[in-house]
Amino acid sequence: MTATLKSHSHGGTLVLTIHNPEQRNALAPEIYVAGIEALIAAERNAEVRSVILTGDGGTFCAGGNLQRLLANRQQPPEVQADSIEALHSWIEAIRSFPKPVIAAVEGACAGAGFSLALACDLLVAARDAVFVMAYVNVALSPDGGATWSLLRQLPRATALQLLMLGERVGAERLHQLGLVTAVSAPGAALADALALAERLNAKAPNALASIKALANDALTQSLPAQLRDERDHFVRNLHHPNAGEGIRAFLDKRAAQYR
Repeated sequence: MTATLKSHSHGGTLVLTIHNPEQRNALAPEIYVAGIEALIAAERNAEVRSVILTGDGGTFCAGGNLQRLLANRQQPPEVQADSIEALHSWIEAIRSFPKPVIAAVEGACAGAGFSLALACDLLVAARDAVFVMAYVNVALSPDGGATWSLLRQLPRATALQLLMLGERVGAERLHQLGLVTAVSAPGAALADALALAERLNAKAPNALASIKALANDALTQSLPAQLRDERDHFVRNLHHPNAGEGIRAFLDKRAAQYR
């Protein structure tokens, strides 16, 4: 069965589902391409306010396909490099996508699947979900931005513990560390992610896009540069029609209707 990325809409939220049941939703190049294409279409569609990434059949993603990796050992190194570049293009697309992206995690979230979940803006996980940076367990190093994400969100020693030991970690522990946004009852991660998405969908899309862009830059540029960007985003958003609606709605004590 071919690995696919299924999609459906739920109100203003696009739900993307990794579907590769025979290999516990292991990733494949065709999924990377479909993921990028889905985000390009979603960015152009004003009716899409947020995106949820999840896995089919009670598993988020088992990571890379080890059989494919074994086969690639017999190929020139460029073959695996091209595959990783495709994954990284999807990771970059998620990070730069101007709308919120939420990971909804049930079951296993391993290796590149864990990296993929970390690339999302928010992460909702079932209480019995299991996360593991599995690369080191098969003598490999991380990809998918795992080191970038973990070293920006955790103390160095804690990040290296996850990366170097390759041990299974529960959702509650990652919630304590700040990597998981919310912990759900088993089987409820997608429903809770949809509820979170609905709250985001009610916000002004231009303001959310500015917040995400500013957050992406905050750790890599100087304070003066960040202050200039905050100024520019603020002024641009103040003169957007949504600011007029938001301010009037607040003063009128009613719910704002953004576009």
